[in-house]
Amino acid sequence: MSINQNANAGALPNFRNLGILLRILVIVDGMSLAAALLKTGGWLALMEELISLSALVQPILVLSLLALAAANPWLHRLRYPYAIAALIAIELAVTSVVYLYGLGAFRGIGVLGHYWLFTLLVTGVLIGYFDLRGRALSPALSEARLQALQARIRPHFLFNSINAVLSLIRQDPRRAEHVLEDLSDLFRVLMADNRQLGPMAGEIGLAKQYLGIEQLRLGERLQVEWDIADAPTDALIPPLVLQPLLENAVYHGIEPRSDPGVISIRIHRDRDQVHILLCNPYRQEGERHGGNRMALANIRERLALHFDAEASIKTTETADSYRVHIVIPYLKAGAQ
Repeated sequence: MSINQNANAGALPNFRNLGILLRILVIVDGMSLAAALLKTGGWLALMEELISLSALVQPILVLSLLALAAANPWLHRLRYPYAIAALIAIELAVTSVVYLYGLGAFRGIGVLGHYWLFTLLVTGVLIGYFDLRGRALSPALSEARLQALQARIRPHFLFNSINAVLSLIRQDPRRAEHVLEDLSDLFRVLMADNRQLGPMAGEIGLAKQYLGIEQLRLGERLQVEWDIADAPTDALIPPLVLQPLLENAVYHGIEPRSDPGVISIRIHRDRDQVHILLCNPYRQEGERHGGNRMALANIRERLALHFDAEASIKTTETADSYRVHIVIPYLKAGAQ
């Protein structure tokens, strides 16, 4: 699955996404208010006109959102021009049904042709808005931001990992080989085209490989607790969400300590949401905040590109711990 919620130019938005639905509601209601303002002068007349207009627009809007949500998978299988034509046909059909059968008492407020024109205008504005928004949040832009995240993997991690492998070559060559394979897999993912969502199982596997490399050099100082028995491994997640957070957890929470520290990771599903909770020891040091903020900002931005308002990331900082809580919608391959 690509970044198809709202970040592709030349593609319809996901009509099952909460953020998309909220934007449609705001735009349509705003245009209704503008139409009422243009048609009337005083406040009393404005309210009367807005009520009359809303009596027809709101049922059309609600039924349109339901129809588009139901047709969402089918619409996204069509080529963009055909999808636009189908979208317009659906909107005109909904408008006709509501006008002719649902609100017969309100036919006096205007002829059906006027509402067709209004529907076409609103639909055109929405298509143009989401297309412009898709260009602003295009995969090329998100890829550039992702490359910035990839480039910020700390050089000391690579140098220390290589030194740790060198120390193992004579003592335990088989283990050294496995570590080099894990390191190769990690950098392969870091350098790959990561614009598509991937399964949670792969993200967990990558995180375990990264922590295994860090445990090689940190030894008993790094202790990891996984609580993933209820993790939905088929859930789709943006790549490189866990690894940067774990890198920060090691850098900020484990490396400054002389005694062992525990990083805990819990992943579980709650209805139609996936929760990722990460906790690590934390010692407040001002000079270390910058990298933490950059990783969190990048992840927050990519979650918004993929999931819009349906995803969130929250951090909680105490005197001795740092917690990150990520919530994403539960999506599987093939779902929109």
